Amino acid sequence: MNWFIQNWIEITAVATGLAYIILSIKQNIWCWIFGIISSFLYLYVFFDSKIYADMSLQVYYVVMGVYGWIHWARLDSNNSGEKTELPVSRLTPKQWLILSAVTFILFVLIAQFLIYFTDSPVPWVDSFTTSLSFTATWMLTRKIIEHWIIWIIVDAVSIGLYYYRGLYPSIILFVVLTILAVAGYIEWNKEWKKQHKLTKSLL
Repeated sequence: MNWFIQNWIEITAVATGLAYIILSIKQNIWCWIFGIISSFLYLYVFFDSKIYADMSLQVYYVVMGVYGWIHWARLDSNNSGEKTELPVSRLTPKQWLILSAVTFILFVLIAQFLIYFTDSPVPWVDSFTTSLSFTATWMLTRKIIEHWIIWIIVDAVSIGLYYYRGLYPSIILFVVLTILAVAGYIEWNKEWKKQHKLTKSLL
């Protein structure tokens, strides 16, 4: 019981983080509310554990949570003039090149900042997961299916990072998140195929 009392912030962050990912798989707009709550709580958790890049990432998550809520709530007109929800999409070659370049630049810059201006014990790993998370979160706001692939990589690497830093409740979260990311990719891929088939039938 004392352990739960001492770690209630991290445990609550884990619970709301799980709710966020499950609702995002279902493309439920309420995922953003739980994501924002989880990010606020993880600000403290990562600061206390000296995982500074992931701590700063939580600020970005809050901002993108607001943006994602607004973007998902927006209804676009289709060819028939009806209002439709934001559809699942795939990366275009141009988007792939731009996002790859931006992610690599972020990776190098964040790593150098952590090395020279903080006492982070894991600057390169912290920078790797942080830069990819920046990209994946933006892709989620646009419902780009490949963001799930990035999350599978980030979540798997984060398991090792959090074990090293002793964040055991978060290890449980990220094991589950890795599994859910695989499920999310499968679910969104089914949705994309259904949309693609419907679009082709209308042409």
